[in-house]
Amino acid sequence: MITPPATSPDPLLRPHHHADASAANVLSLLLLLAVAIFGCWLIGTRSLDTGTDTDSYAGFYQRLGGGLVETRLEPGFVYLSYGLRRLGLSLIGYQVALFALLLATAVAATRRYFRYLGGTAAGYYTFLSASLMLLLVSPMFVNASINAIRQGLAALLIFASLLAFHQRHWWKFALYGALASSFHVSALLYLVLAPVLLLRPNMQRFLAAAAFLSYISGLSQKGIGILFPALYHTVMEYTATTRFEAGVRMDFAAFSIFWYVLPHLLSPLIKAQYREKIMDSTAVYLVMLLPFFAVGWGYFSNRYLLPAWLAVSLILAAILCCNRLSLLRQPLLIRFCLIVACAVFYLYVSRGIVI
Repeated sequence: MITPPATSPDPLLRPHHHADASAANVLSLLLLLAVAIFGCWLIGTRSLDTGTDTDSYAGFYQRLGGGLVETRLEPGFVYLSYGLRRLGLSLIGYQVALFALLLATAVAATRRYFRYLGGTAAGYYTFLSASLMLLLVSPMFVNASINAIRQGLAALLIFASLLAFHQRHWWKFALYGALASSFHVSALLYLVLAPVLLLRPNMQRFLAAAAFLSYISGLSQKGIGILFPALYHTVMEYTATTRFEAGVRMDFAAFSIFWYVLPHLLSPLIKAQYREKIMDSTAVYLVMLLPFFAVGWGYFSNRYLLPAWLAVSLILAAILCCNRLSLLRQPLLIRFCLIVACAVFYLYVSRGIVI
């Protein structure tokens, strides 16, 4: 763990006067609660035609009124939904509860990441505010809120699990991984690749380049088709639709690898005591990209990228809170931007803007 020196001038991480720190924490907590309530209201009261999957989840929840039903959905999600149904929650209450749980996974992941970076408790609310701000302005987070709900619930738990693996905290890796898998079985695709984190950084970068080039050249698709034809047909036939393009998605690949490269380009702007840890966390992001580079040529290939794309918001928040430019990491500025992000989130949800 990297612990800043006691005399660090960093306002996010140094100890504060107890009274001032307590007052600031109370105000920060109130703002975060207000943002959470706003988000729960917005997502909970959305209409059934908002997004592509809202109506399907609503129908599933209504069928639970007669008891457990046969479904392909993961057991963790099914029992959670059934428990909420037994509590008598309406459909709005159900949608509120699912979004609140999504926010809870964000809190768990940011707490895990904050400790991974070596931060102190004094700056956690600012880091959480920055992370939530960046999540709310991300169309991928909207997708996780109204469409890919089960995968959204698993996404940031996958990030937390891989961070724990990187720190050799095995039981936490298993706990977060089990929770993620109970919400969406695709979590296993990322968790089985965790040993990549044991490689040296140079090997990880080589693997990133090789995986990217293999995907955009079509080599990974051809290789899977030749070596694993059953897997190839499963990927190509799963949720086949005319509404979504299959095949190599150069736009998704370029967008995704950009966020792997960017932290390395920005590393000179990061405070020295946090630079190595943030660079190390890009390896976790890389692991979360590998399933897409392997089989991301099927339909709805953006679903393979959802966990990685949500993790980007947390990594960028770390860069923001640990950069050398004091103006950019001012808590008041970050909290003001969090309020603005709520307006952006409202625009996204009301217009169904997702990626």
